[in-house]
Amino acid sequence: MRRLLSLRARVAFASAATAALVVAAMSAIFFALAPSGAEQQVDSVVRALRITGPGPPAPGPRVIIRAGPIPGPGALPEPWGDGPPLPAGPDVTWTVPAEVGHGDTVMMAATVPRNTLADTVSQQRTRILTVGLAAIVLAAGLGWFFAHRAVVPLRRLTTAAKGAETRLSLEVPGRSSTTETAELTAAMNQMLERIAEERRHTADALAAARDFAATSAHELRTPLTAMRTDLQVLRSMPVGDREREQILDEVLTTQQSVEDTLAALERLALGELTTAADFDEVDLDEIIDQALEDARRVHPEVVVESAVTEPVRMRGLAAGLRSILDNAIANSVRHGQATRVIIDARTSDDGIVTLTVDDNGRGVPPADRERVFERFRRGDTAATGSGLGLALVAQQAGLHGGSAVLEESPLGDTRLHVRLATGVGRPTDQ
Repeated sequence: MRRLLSLRARVAFASAATAALVVAAMSAIFFALAPSGAEQQVDSVVRALRITGPGPPAPGPRVIIRAGPIPGPGALPEPWGDGPPLPAGPDVTWTVPAEVGHGDTVMMAATVPRNTLADTVSQQRTRILTVGLAAIVLAAGLGWFFAHRAVVPLRRLTTAAKGAETRLSLEVPGRSSTTETAELTAAMNQMLERIAEERRHTADALAAARDFAATSAHELRTPLTAMRTDLQVLRSMPVGDREREQILDEVLTTQQSVEDTLAALERLALGELTTAADFDEVDLDEIIDQALEDARRVHPEVVVESAVTEPVRMRGLAAGLRSILDNAIANSVRHGQATRVIIDARTSDDGIVTLTVDDNGRGVPPADRERVFERFRRGDTAATGSGLGLALVAQQAGLHGGSAVLEESPLGDTRLHVRLATGVGRPTDQ
């Protein structure tokens, strides 16, 4: 696999390339202007010359004072005017007008060897190249240095990410000096939190599936064995019509028990998979009214009443709250043989909803009031059933941040007392 360039190397190369482009552009301009700049310097020297009288020639450019014209190709400028240099052989001659004595005007000419002018231009260009190359190297070095400092937080983040394989959280050592790195760390932590949440959700789902399978195999083995025995009797033994009807009734009763058990186990498994997205604002008083209407239709011989006097609004699971009510009523009627059930719900000042279900049935002995909330636990007064009704009640109460207990009822039987938190946003572990 081709090795990729690091960010530090990329920044250094980019800095050097940028400096090279700038230096190249400036060098091109300076290269073009260097000859004219040298000429302008010599012209300035010539303009500064003054006639000082006879004497030995001074070192430097040769100055010729002549009253007449200067022989050679090219044209002289008008008096007091500026003109181009005269290309006279290997030398370059500049002429300027000068005033001598009592207002007399003469033309002053200065001749500079072309080699000297070329050497000057060459030296200037060499300096430009040297400074340009130094600027490129300096830019690359500074880019490398600052890029190294810039990628230090990223290197720390990379090291922290490599160590987040098990704990699914990033703890970057040191204080981040860049906003981008801090934002990236926060975003990655949020992503890891979502991954951890999904992992927990998946683990809960797998645990619920294993529990569902194990419990179903254990609890359904006996009724299924009974059903198979009855069916074998019908198949292998001659029985009368009356006995046949009795056996078929037993099979149907057992089948209904199996169906109820599977439905209850399914509701328990779904409860274990509840997430915060399932919670919503609900009106508990309306759910109570709906549960009472259905209970009166299913149990017409039982008086089912509501003692709710004011609206009760909370954040919860509508299906879960309905499950509490349905199982509580069914438990009172089926196992307690109750003929009257009263349901009440109130909200306290501390934000706790109290839901109570009273009946006048046979009650639950004090010794059994805790264990009946366990799965497949039946009280001494229970005749039939899966033993999951009150377990569902306890589970839903826990999902709503509360609890469920059995107490003495004013009607003489047992009161189911359920506490629910009105502002629960996420199910709590039991």
